[in-house]
Amino acid sequence: METYIDRIKALKAQKKITNEQLAEQTGIPLGTLSKILAGMSDSPKLANVVAICRVLDCSLEYIVSGTPENTNNYTLTQGEIRLVEDYRKLDRFGRDLVELVVAKEAERTEATATEETPAEHEGDRARILRPISAKLRYAYTEPAHTGKRDIPLFDLPVSAGVGIYLEEEAVETIRIPNNEKTAEADYVLRISGNSMEPKYFNGDYLLVKREESVEEGELGIFLLDGCGYFKVYGGDRLLSLNPAYGPILLKDFSEIQCKGRVIGRLRRK
Repeated sequence: METYIDRIKALKAQKKITNEQLAEQTGIPLGTLSKILAGMSDSPKLANVVAICRVLDCSLEYIVSGTPENTNNYTLTQGEIRLVEDYRKLDRFGRDLVELVVAKEAERTEATATEETPAEHEGDRARILRPISAKLRYAYTEPAHTGKRDIPLFDLPVSAGVGIYLEEEAVETIRIPNNEKTAEADYVLRISGNSMEPKYFNGDYLLVKREESVEEGELGIFLLDGCGYFKVYGGDRLLSLNPAYGPILLKDFSEIQCKGRVIGRLRRK
């Protein structure tokens, strides 16, 4: 069975890049790179894999899963051509933001199209209310028979601005609605800062599912050199929704961990 190492080696061979050249272009120490390619590193750093993908000009998804990149050709309308032309005028941050919005809107449209009668099922969709305080109960716009469940709440907030330390142990347990959406959550985490506005605000409580990695464009909780961040994963960087904040380049950190994927939030009554 082909592994991510096999795919990296195959691309290296195609591009005729030696280990020494790849180490120099990615900034990864040659010894570390050699261990990765020899399969001696069970959990290579995400930043290193992203750097390898950048130099080999391939997607992270292809290296990790083997899913080939889309090479389909399309006939564009005049409106689509104008959008592409405007997109090319943007800087990297603007392009990342546009790609995120398009991906999320495509998700929403696809989900809406599969609903038989959206109006009839409106009450079944997760609409979670913001908490009054960490120790109070949380409300949800579903019938009472849905029930509640306990979930750990992290003591210190993760940053949606400047990063702060993310505690490894929750200091209390709170009760939240037990429904299809919240059932996926492993813990709740409070955010601090305004870099994810206008969608997420200072003091919001996030529902997080523990994941060791997330896809590009997804919202995640990340630990960079001991500081916690709530950001959009952008491949080789973390992105904010607030244009006042620039991207956070992963290459600037030595220890990078993904602590989970954000699947929703709790809102105060």
